[in-house]
Amino acid sequence: MAKVTLQTIADRLGVSRATVSYAFSRPDQLSDGMRRRILEVADELGYAGPNPTARSLRLGRAGALGLLFSETLAYAFADPYALGFFQGLATAAEEAGVGLLILPLPHGDRRSETVRDAVVDAFCVVSLPDGHPALAEVLARKLPVVVVDEPYVPGHPFVGIDEPAAGAAAARHVLELGHRRVGVAMVGLNEDGYTGWAGKDRQAGAVFEAMRARRGGYQRACEEAGLDWDGVPFYELARNSREAGRKAGHALLGREPRPTAILTNTDVLALGILDAAADLGLDVPADLSVVGFSDSAAEEAGLTTIRQAKQEIGEAAGRLLLSGGATQPERRLFPHELIIRTSTAPPA
Repeated sequence: MAKVTLQTIADRLGVSRATVSYAFSRPDQLSDGMRRRILEVADELGYAGPNPTARSLRLGRAGALGLLFSETLAYAFADPYALGFFQGLATAAEEAGVGLLILPLPHGDRRSETVRDAVVDAFCVVSLPDGHPALAEVLARKLPVVVVDEPYVPGHPFVGIDEPAAGAAAARHVLELGHRRVGVAMVGLNEDGYTGWAGKDRQAGAVFEAMRARRGGYQRACEEAGLDWDGVPFYELARNSREAGRKAGHALLGREPRPTAILTNTDVLALGILDAAADLGLDVPADLSVVGFSDSAAEEAGLTTIRQAKQEIGEAAGRLLLSGGATQPERRLFPHELIIRTSTAPPA
């Protein structure tokens, strides 16, 4: 059977091809009767509408933003921080009448084909590791690009927080309370699937820039307080889950001397640390202080944490993309705030 096109329908009705096209793309240009006749014939001939890819190429726009991030889709829709960010980005897209094309890249996935073939008008890049080939492919597309959290790309707008300052604020809080036996549990440093104790070299060589910087903030505050960072037990996790936090908590709390305070770089991990403390019969905060990060799953548990403006960051990234990117590339840092709740107190 011959392929049905706009011209096929136009020939059947005795009208121009442009008139048929208007029925699908600019219905306000036709009378209701004419558009109804065109759609009836299209349905009779089995024509579903113009090819969206071809149409976007012809119009020079796709009507969609590409969202590229280094996690699975299932994880992204379960993570409280990611959900808040997505809501902000979606708000900006909805207001502009455009869609979102989500392009997940799980840790260790080095493919770039999805970026090369994506029919989008701009890219929002969220938390890619250093040197990821997908980022090179994004930049090669010559479309507007905004990077969120990491990595910073000179010449392109960047949206995030001051990670070293935020990490230092979390650490200083427990240090100023008097804690000197501090432990750390962190996820999102590397993409090799490793879980276990991490030495100073592995910490400093992490491939995710934002988490590397946040860890640097912890270290700076500890060293300013006179602690030897090499003596701070550091447990690295491959996944951000409550059960992973629980595992890290048991590892850290099984040490002698036992830490009296634990810093984590997500609220989800911090909740797992609280679970481990409960397993061991430890009272929080009398026996152990715990600090989370992002204030996305913290209030109900009384968790002290660093608050991030996740939805505002998502909206800002979307608006930058929809404006074609900043006329002058900018590095926009949103404020963070230490939120003190009941999971921290001076050591016993």
